[in-house]
Amino acid sequence: MPYPEFFVAPMRQELLDLGVRELRTPADVDAAVAGTAGTLMVIVNSVCGCAAERRGPGLALALRHGARPDALASVFAGFDVQATDRAREYFTGYPPSSPSIAILRNGELVYMLERSAIESRDALSIASMLTAAFDQYCATPVP
Repeated sequence: MPYPEFFVAPMRQELLDLGVRELRTPADVDAAVAGTAGTLMVIVNSVCGCAAERRGPGLALALRHGARPDALASVFAGFDVQATDRAREYFTGYPPSSPSIAILRNGELVYMLERSAIESRDALSIASMLTAAFDQYCATPVP
């Protein structure tokens, strides 16, 4: 690991503060996927600058939207390696990418926001892409 755990603790906490559940093991990932009726958003966190500067604020803005996933979860690339590898097994058709954000409906991938889309956009653009995905794939609006 190139970074000590204390370095990534604020990035982990940022997601926890948004109501995102950490998945630290492959079993955690499988349980989240199997146990979520409806939509599950899985955030693949990373220590790169675009994760902290763009993905975080964009995600926070998007989660204020009326429609949103039924459950929110994250894995941390480079730290929870086995959990991240397991999550990526659900992202069929996409190469490993971090940061990234996936939406699964009943265990099937329906939307993927890859690093290349995150690093080239600002927080408002990321929020806009996510809210469009929420409107399309997340059936039940949250009041």
